[in-house]
Amino acid sequence: MSKKTANDVPSTITPQDLENKFRALQGDIHDRVESKKSTVATVAAGSGLVLMLIIFFLGKRSGRKRSAVVEIRRI
Repeated sequence: MSKKTANDVPSTITPQDLENKFRALQGDIHDRVESKKSTVATVAAGSGLVLMLIIFFLGKRSGRKRSAVVEIRRI
């Protein structure tokens, strides 16, 4: 890699230079977020479904444990 000299770097930084750099950084971040948004939504929906099924089956099982069978006989 070559070393930068004083001639490569401008002596003053203008507000337009700063604005252009910030817009470029913001654009990169915005693109990354947009590409990951659908993946995160799919994973969250799948995780919610699995969690709901686990809670359902655990609740069904514990309800079966507590229920008592009562027989009434007439004498």
